[in-house]
Amino acid sequence: MSGSPSLLINEIFFSIQGESTLVGTPTVFVRTTGCNIRCTYCDTKYSYYEGTRLTFEKILEKIKSYDCKTICVTGGEPMAQPSVIEFTKLLCDTGYVVSVETNGHFDTEKLDSRVLRIIDVKTPGSGEEKSFNKENLKSIRATDQFKFVICNSDDYDWSSQFVKHHQLSKKCTVLFSPSFNDITPQWLSERILSDRLDVRLQLQIHKYIWNPDTRGV
Repeated sequence: MSGSPSLLINEIFFSIQGESTLVGTPTVFVRTTGCNIRCTYCDTKYSYYEGTRLTFEKILEKIKSYDCKTICVTGGEPMAQPSVIEFTKLLCDTGYVVSVETNGHFDTEKLDSRVLRIIDVKTPGSGEEKSFNKENLKSIRATDQFKFVICNSDDYDWSSQFVKHHQLSKKCTVLFSPSFNDITPQWLSERILSDRLDVRLQLQIHKYIWNPDTRGV
């Protein structure tokens, strides 16, 4: 394994995409190990430390076994491992539809232009409001998706102002997601409609299909 490009991987599994504009799509998830921040609502704390180093070849071998063309690289925090840039390019070159879910702390500009970047802007309710890297606002692509997890009314107001100030809805897709068990989808939907906010409601549908605590879905 020495000398071969590799990533520290928490798990690789096949499921239905529960978020983003690819919601509902059968997807292979490649979850990396490690995260540099600690959000209050994190539902994958096990990925902070658990993992095995795998070569790109081994990861691709596992991905191919599912016979699925849509791949989501998530975490943990994928961008904390620089080799994820090379790996996702390899996936694109191989013909996969690739998305990367990132917490917004790292500059994503070097990701291949074919990669769908799903960038989480941490709200005050996350406890990591100051973690966002504003460099991610300088290279916005039309295919980008900026996600805001809303925990309460203050988060909603903060996120709305952020979207308006940076004119995000004119540049890419904006996702507002209710923090599971903190606010209801109805409450968030009604706020979005009342304010005529140009954003897309996102629910974590995998938590409705399976038990919210189920791992590997």
